[in-house]
Amino acid sequence: MAAPHPAPAYWDGEGAKGEPKIVVRLTEQRALFYKGKSLVGESNISTGRKGFETPPGKYRVIQKDETHVSNLYGSYVDEDGTVVQGNVEIGKDPMPRGTAFQGAPMPYFLRFTRGYGLHAGFVPRYRASHGCIRMPREMAKHFFDAAELDTPVVVEE
Repeated sequence: MAAPHPAPAYWDGEGAKGEPKIVVRLTEQRALFYKGKSLVGESNISTGRKGFETPPGKYRVIQKDETHVSNLYGSYVDEDGTVVQGNVEIGKDPMPRGTAFQGAPMPYFLRFTRGYGLHAGFVPRYRASHGCIRMPREMAKHFFDAAELDTPVVVEE
């Protein structure tokens, strides 16, 4: 179900001190970034849709990749790079003859457990991903720049 009026996103990390921490609230479709006890950023997000739910739990950032590309989801493209078939899943959707797989871009990727991460992407006002946590590009960059490997990530219902 779509949220009627999402709260605005913001980032104000200037001068904030302390250990970083990311909190994801699935019900609210919001992500919060803390430095110590100070809330320095908050963003609307889009998490996993039905059948691809983002798993609640306590995690830590285990990979940072500014230019990450999915190895499971993307498009089949021809030799000129034109999309022949979009929104495909490797191993599930047959590859048309003469095409190649091109993984979906996932900029500012923060992996927090196998198969799941937080990254820039399309953010409708509902759960729409394959399980990852999508954020607006500007906010994903803030979270990416401020997070370190081993930053706690708490995913709450």
